[in-house]
Amino acid sequence: MSRQSSKRPEKPKIDWHLPSSSSTGSAHHMGIELFVLTYGTVVAQLCKDYENDEDINKELNKMGQNIGSRLVEDFLARSSITQCRNFRETADVIAKVAFKMYLGVTARVTFWTLAGDDCSIFLEKNPLMDYAEVPNKHSSLLYSNMICGILRGALKMVRLQVDVQLLQDTGKDNKITEIRMRLLRRRKVALAVAKQNE
Repeated sequence: MSRQSSKRPEKPKIDWHLPSSSSTGSAHHMGIELFVLTYGTVVAQLCKDYENDEDINKELNKMGQNIGSRLVEDFLARSSITQCRNFRETADVIAKVAFKMYLGVTARVTFWTLAGDDCSIFLEKNPLMDYAEVPNKHSSLLYSNMICGILRGALKMVRLQVDVQLLQDTGKDNKITEIRMRLLRRRKVALAVAKQNE
């Protein structure tokens, strides 16, 4: 009779990680790279479809809002973030968690107003610019404007109405991307829902 091996079968290793922080090429990390690669193609197509930069900027913003309104559910489910207490906390979550999760970089939040409702988010490395080729004739093009739309769309879904503008874009020979984000109002429906749940 052959003796059975006392070794237990090895369990397969599972690489649990926040998206894009793993050393392995996770599906989510590949998703980031695919988005970065295709973003340039989207902008190039818009440059062909629209004659002036203002229309391209509006279209990028509109596309971003649609993405943001759908993305917020995925973000809340995968990040385990609970409700933020104020706008400062919201901006920090966007800069340190959301940007890391979906673009693979963290951002810096600064230049707050005294009221705490207006700040700048700085991206020192903007992955969207990795494969960018901005045509010279599009001097007013806000290349990364889709990010502004994504933030506006996502925050609207959590009852925050914000104004988001791209102040500096690496597409315009700037070294960093600066996004200005201002809280316009917090919709009261969120408070009513919270009271019902108590």
